[in-house]
Amino acid sequence: MNKVLIIWRGWAVLLGVLLLGWLPAHADINASERRNINMENPTHYNLASFAGGCFWCTEADFAKIDGVVEVVSGYTGGRKENPTYEEVCAGRTGHLEAVQIRFDPEKISYSQLLDIFWRSVDPTDGGGQFVDRGPQYRPAIFYHDAQQKNLAESSKAALAASGRFTRPIVVEILPAQTFYAAEDYHQQYFKTCPLRYQSYRQHSGRDQFLVKIWGSEPRTATAAPAAPGQTRVYTKPDPVQLKATLTPRQYQVTQEEGTEPPFQNEYWNNHREGIYVDVVSGEPLFSSRDKFDSGTGWPSFTKPLAPQNITEKKDRKLFMERTEVRSKHADSHLGHVFPDGPRPTGLRYCINSAALRFIPKDDLVKEGYSEFLPLFEDTGK
Repeated sequence: MNKVLIIWRGWAVLLGVLLLGWLPAHADINASERRNINMENPTHYNLASFAGGCFWCTEADFAKIDGVVEVVSGYTGGRKENPTYEEVCAGRTGHLEAVQIRFDPEKISYSQLLDIFWRSVDPTDGGGQFVDRGPQYRPAIFYHDAQQKNLAESSKAALAASGRFTRPIVVEILPAQTFYAAEDYHQQYFKTCPLRYQSYRQHSGRDQFLVKIWGSEPRTATAAPAAPGQTRVYTKPDPVQLKATLTPRQYQVTQEEGTEPPFQNEYWNNHREGIYVDVVSGEPLFSSRDKFDSGTGWPSFTKPLAPQNITEKKDRKLFMERTEVRSKHADSHLGHVFPDGPRPTGLRYCINSAALRFIPKDDLVKEGYSEFLPLFEDTGK
């Protein structure tokens, strides 16, 4: 990292500490005060460890995931016991900035965590990550058992074979070593100092790179394909990622409860077979099988595809009372539901196209929604 950026990030850390209301006499804290989360791990939880550059960002990406119990920022992979932040940043310890995760394997699989990791880093950069340069910021996966090692190697090979990147995938896959929790003022920095965290992240180049590589495909917000017996994970990214990923109209509709113009939106006249998912999280919402022409100029449906992903609440704006429709996991504003629809439900879910992403029937398997294929098997289309 160049000197200006080191100073800039250092000021962000110092100001974050001051905002928390305390300043440690020394950046290091006594080893006995540091948590070793390996020793606190209940038997029904598993551990995962990743290095993805700045641990503020890596922690934030994983902390939002359903099934993740705890994320701790820290240092691992090096020689020195109980290293300080300054020592690691100076590159004198051999440690990497990393996170250690406790997760519930009944809610999220290790394969899903790997998918989130790959979509949160530049796996072709072994010299650091984005604005943070040096071996202490290089990306790595630290496996805790043979199964994790095999899954990590398989996922790395699959990413390399996908053609997504033109340069080699250089992420190291290493055995887990002693993990040293970072100083308290680094933990949950995205929550304790949100403005400074968002400013740092926005200027780091991370989200700009991820949008360039992955486009509007879900990343940390996401629907990672579920393994057998697992449920797909849907979460909402932080505001910086949303601003970088969504178009201005998508952001206005989903985050500011806006309304797009009728007849001038993407899906009002879409007649293709497929499903509609939340543009933010990927959670399935509606099916083309329940779509009808309401004459209003907005996509209209008689019922949700997955009712568990829909919430409703009273909306008393515009001097009237309506029922607003929102997505369950991303809490996106979708539109409204009215009691004037056709049979069999008598309902009209009037939804903004900007809140949706359409997945054609032929892409359901590729996109990880194969469970909805039977809906279209009898159409002959």
